[in-house]
Amino acid sequence: MNIIVCIKQVPDPEGPQDCFAINPETVRVEPRGIPPVLSLFDENALEAALRIKDAHGEEVNITVVSVGRRVSNAVLQKALAVGADDLVKVEGEAFESGSLDSFATASALAATIKQIDAYDLILAGRQAADWNAGQVGIFLAGLLGLPAVTLARKVEIQGKHAVVERLHPNGYETVRAPLPAVVVATNEVGEMRYPTMIQRREAKKKPVKAWGASDIGFESPPQNRLVLKRLFSPEMRQGQCQLADGETPADAGRNLARRLRDDGIL
Repeated sequence: MNIIVCIKQVPDPEGPQDCFAINPETVRVEPRGIPPVLSLFDENALEAALRIKDAHGEEVNITVVSVGRRVSNAVLQKALAVGADDLVKVEGEAFESGSLDSFATASALAATIKQIDAYDLILAGRQAADWNAGQVGIFLAGLLGLPAVTLARKVEIQGKHAVVERLHPNGYETVRAPLPAVVVATNEVGEMRYPTMIQRREAKKKPVKAWGASDIGFESPPQNRLVLKRLFSPEMRQGQCQLADGETPADAGRNLARRLRDDGIL
């Protein structure tokens, strides 16, 4: 069984706020001095794949796919260290995160996966830790013509089907999808396991394929379907506190209601 896990490299979301700057001209967030990390929801997707491998043994092969302007081997080796078998990274100026919307990103991933060819299950995270759009997984399924299950908290393989526990507001439902399929994992899967030092050393020996836009037939990315008009930080406004007084609590309540009505709040 071949499992593909889509993982995005993002600036560390735990970095201090003053290290992120908004460029209103390019309509992008520009991190300054923030190291790249694996997107957390994508780590959940990889953990789901690893649990399938735990259950089925060496017959499961996990390939990590990552697309970006510049993909760090050091960052992605963490995925190899915890148990992924190989890595395919696609790099180039065409894959700048700020210039691709969710559909264009999914198109790049779909083109990459078609080159890999052999796969039974594709796992992706619920959303990326930078833009949090949460649309790439479902777009990817549509582009590949595969069934999709979102908000997965548990994924198992039974024969030629994926059995997924899918979250909804009142608990969860069990969904059975024929393979190949796309499953979008959420954080309820659980945190990705921590690699040992030995696993980190062994990860450096695992195969890494580095492709460019031409290798996946992606010289001209599709036009973005989402146009970001404006990106800005909310201005901090100084508030002024006013007390509603009254001789009795009832008077104070009436005075408060009157002020709220005069200000258009009620």
